[in-house]
Amino acid sequence: MEFPQSCDTFVVLPPFTQHGVIFGKNSDRPQGEIQEVVYFPAAESSEPTTKVKTPNIKLMHVVIKYCLQCTYIEVDSVSKTKAVILSKPNWMWGAEMGANECGVVIGNEAIWTNDNEGDSDPKVKRLLGMDLVRLGLERSSTANEALEIVTALLEKHGQGGPCSKTDEGFSYHNSYLIADNSCAWVLETCGKHWAAEQITCGFRNISNLLTITTKIDRKSNGLESYAKSKGLWDGKEEFNFSLVFSGEKKPGDARYDAGRNLLQEYSASNKFRETDMFKVLRNKESGICRGCDEAFPTAGSQVSILSSTIPNVHWFTATPDPSRSVFKPFIFTKNAVISKHTICPDKENSHTLYTLYKKAEYKGVGNLLHEMESNCVKELNDVITHVGEDLSEFDELFKDCVETEVKFYR
Repeated sequence: MEFPQSCDTFVVLPPFTQHGVIFGKNSDRPQGEIQEVVYFPAAESSEPTTKVKTPNIKLMHVVIKYCLQCTYIEVDSVSKTKAVILSKPNWMWGAEMGANECGVVIGNEAIWTNDNEGDSDPKVKRLLGMDLVRLGLERSSTANEALEIVTALLEKHGQGGPCSKTDEGFSYHNSYLIADNSCAWVLETCGKHWAAEQITCGFRNISNLLTITTKIDRKSNGLESYAKSKGLWDGKEEFNFSLVFSGEKKPGDARYDAGRNLLQEYSASNKFRETDMFKVLRNKESGICRGCDEAFPTAGSQVSILSSTIPNVHWFTATPDPSRSVFKPFIFTKNAVISKHTICPDKENSHTLYTLYKKAEYKGVGNLLHEMESNCVKELNDVITHVGEDLSEFDELFKDCVETEVKFYR
């Protein structure tokens, strides 16, 4: 199995930003996999209770539990879900990254650990890390709540299963960056065990390696005793999650360091913006951005601005290689819609935007698209700081931008 060479998630918080918290992620995936951008509105249902009369037994109430089918296994459903926008591989239920109507964002990373047997065997079909991203977004109102939901599901069901439609051996554990407009959490896992670090200011990034050391703000019950029982920690040295659980291979070392340096550079002015996050995600020298010809190209990208004073804006490419792609904005509204051109018709075929993008000659078209992106950023920032509670003018914002891009390619 070849280890991915890219996949990075970033967050920048006050005092380094102009508006709230800025989140960004590049999703690298196996060559040829299609990533779609999809929207699911909020949903509400009730679990019915059926009365059943049985011989010699008083009237009983039987609760029928409804289950939700994820990529490989089922989990208990919930009565209410949040509206979500997701960037996801078209063949799986879960998502690489996304946002919900409450201003929660989540991105995940592949990691490899030294504990891969029993409940920690990543080859066994359980919840994919991408399933946990989607479940966390659909069920949470805050970053804190998302952390609790993801870890509870992880402890109950575990994680694992093939993470590629074409390679049964491609499996891994996961790390996550979860954020809202007040804080961020780095969550790193090994099987059903986990540690989390809270970030309330500054910046943070994650790649394909464990990065939580001795600053552990939350953790799974019995984490240290489990590590000791597996012979991974002697109980004498200070408990360091990364040192205890890291495997021999750390495919994200260089990118993690490069990403941290880029965040430091672009945030030095204390005016870090969404366009700075675009630059980070488009950086090819570091390996953070990878082209379409790579074994693990950057298949999709997301940047989110999370604020308590202006509407949250979520930018998605829906196409590979962000240096060639254009970021398009989405805002949650009561009647939000997205374009059919970023949704795959089935698990075997690509969406229209991807197909046209792959056929297009980049020269000329790319410059025009990046100019369109710059104009969109400026115009949106001018409008959004003065908008009131009625956000209906943004109902078709993402749709309009996608369809403009489609016209460029055609």
